[in-house]
Amino acid sequence: TVVLSLSPVPGVFLLFLSGERHAAHAEEGASSERNCSSVPPYLPPTAVNTTLRLLQLRAAMKPHNISAYIIPGTDAHLSEYIAPYDARLAWMSGFSGSAGTAVVTQDKAVLWTDSRYWVQAERQMDCNWELERDVSVSSITNWLIKETKEGDEVGFDPFLFSVDTFARPPLPPDSLTRLPDEFIGTPSSTSYLKCLISDLDLPVNIWLFVHTERVTEELKVYLNSSCDTLHCVQLLNYDSVREHLMKYLEEPGVRVWVGTEYTNQALYELITPEGKLLQSTYSPVLTTKAVKVDTEQRILREAHIRDAVAVMQLLLHLERAVPEGMETELTAAEFVNECRSKQKYSRGPSFETISASGPNAALAHYSPSKETARQLRVDEMYLVDSGGQYLDGTTDITRTVHWGKPTALQKDAFTRVLKGNIEISRTIFPAGTKGVNIEMLGRRALWEVGLNYGHGTGHGVGNYFGVHEWPVGFQSNNIPFQEGMFTSIEPGYYKENDFGIRIEDIALARSIKTEHGNNYLTFETVSLVPYDRKLINTTILSLEQLVWLDSYYRVIREKVGPELKSQGLTEVYDWMIENTQPFLTDGASAVVASMSPLLLLLLLPLALL
Repeated sequence: TVVLSLSPVPGVFLLFLSGERHAAHAEEGASSERNCSSVPPYLPPTAVNTTLRLLQLRAAMKPHNISAYIIPGTDAHLSEYIAPYDARLAWMSGFSGSAGTAVVTQDKAVLWTDSRYWVQAERQMDCNWELERDVSVSSITNWLIKETKEGDEVGFDPFLFSVDTFARPPLPPDSLTRLPDEFIGTPSSTSYLKCLISDLDLPVNIWLFVHTERVTEELKVYLNSSCDTLHCVQLLNYDSVREHLMKYLEEPGVRVWVGTEYTNQALYELITPEGKLLQSTYSPVLTTKAVKVDTEQRILREAHIRDAVAVMQLLLHLERAVPEGMETELTAAEFVNECRSKQKYSRGPSFETISASGPNAALAHYSPSKETARQLRVDEMYLVDSGGQYLDGTTDITRTVHWGKPTALQKDAFTRVLKGNIEISRTIFPAGTKGVNIEMLGRRALWEVGLNYGHGTGHGVGNYFGVHEWPVGFQSNNIPFQEGMFTSIEPGYYKENDFGIRIEDIALARSIKTEHGNNYLTFETVSLVPYDRKLINTTILSLEQLVWLDSYYRVIREKVGPELKSQGLTEVYDWMIENTQPFLTDGASAVVASMSPLLLLLLLPLALL
């Protein structure tokens, strides 16, 4: 159904979209991507027929003179992973990727998404839709300017746009001038008094807006078990947030601190006059939550030990089953989910498992379905990106394997991806360094031979919270690293229609003493599953990288070995021992620090014998 109402933003119209998803209308047994230029157009079985939905939306737009309507792929909390109820973009376009924006006019329907999802979009959308391979706001804006006339109305739901995304800078009052090279600008500082928390996964200590019918009596008692008059949790209806915020703002002397990156525009615009508003990119709750306390660090490490058991069970199982032709991408995903479900404190997957072989692995965020699942084969690479939610932590790990004879390109690319993972993991940097300043370490070995990847290199991870927890990571808008932050490290390489490689580990930023200073950090890898030795070309690894690998493998044995024994998984334990054999002969790593780079290069082949 399509319901139309007016937006509270003057001059902007609001459409709320809702409705259940329908099955794709296409021939069973077909595969690959759509071909809209053929006669008749070809649609794979994964494509969704959106003709009726677009007709309904366009009919609702006409009475209000809406020339274009924008549909983002998020919810009112600006979440990356959203409930099916909020999946407006997927329902309207058929595209189910976690990043995308659609625009619908009376004669066009266009989707913008990044390189991770281009092939997925071509598989899921019907020929009513065009695909734009540029996700920048300027690309969407320029398209709208070209397709609409002056005075046309553009509709959108302000609950689905952050303050930062919504903002349009005003035209400067003066002519443009060039800032001389000797001048630089610095941001001003400000004081903060109060915080408006809109993040879905954050606890609220005064007002908690929730679907109250879902709150048990046990939870109500817990929320207020140790409160006083001022700090009890007030459970309020989810849809009443605007009403309560407006009432609060009527009180004298109140100020509201807003993190503009994750506060939606509909709430932000209520905070008037301007003197009641304080703002920063991220709320202080997000930045505080990003630094895990000692207890959180300890239990997250423990969760990764048990999670490693489940991933090792999968890898051993596939080594045996794939040569017999007994596994598909879907059954492999189901197997690892089942293994995790048997681990202590398990509460299910942390996201939909990415189980991809051959050309499907070239889609960075592909997930198998009954229609698309390929049989796993010994002559193809296989990528599995999966994770679990446990009461003591959230996990996310990717391993890429090959059960046959990899090509020279596959082995070289894998080793270069591994080099990137190791170089970030072993680097030492000053506390307060932004991830974007060390991100290139993950790409350098690939760049040296003209290879690259089109996604980010890492993201923060929660403790039984979101598997992608902002604002930690390696992008330009992530906050600087501090001790106690967890991040993924996940370089990759994808050869379209052939294979995909990604190596992802979760790592903890921890302090390290250096010769001349103490305020330095490095990463401790807490994901504990060995890499596929068949894909590693040791001749292009430095001796320092090999030493790091051997050290990492010793940690796997020390931490995961006892857990495997306690669970009685003897065969998995034997597999782990076999796959964590050292790369260097005894004593080779002990002399690394005393050797010159030239001598290291000359002696490396001997160390590997």
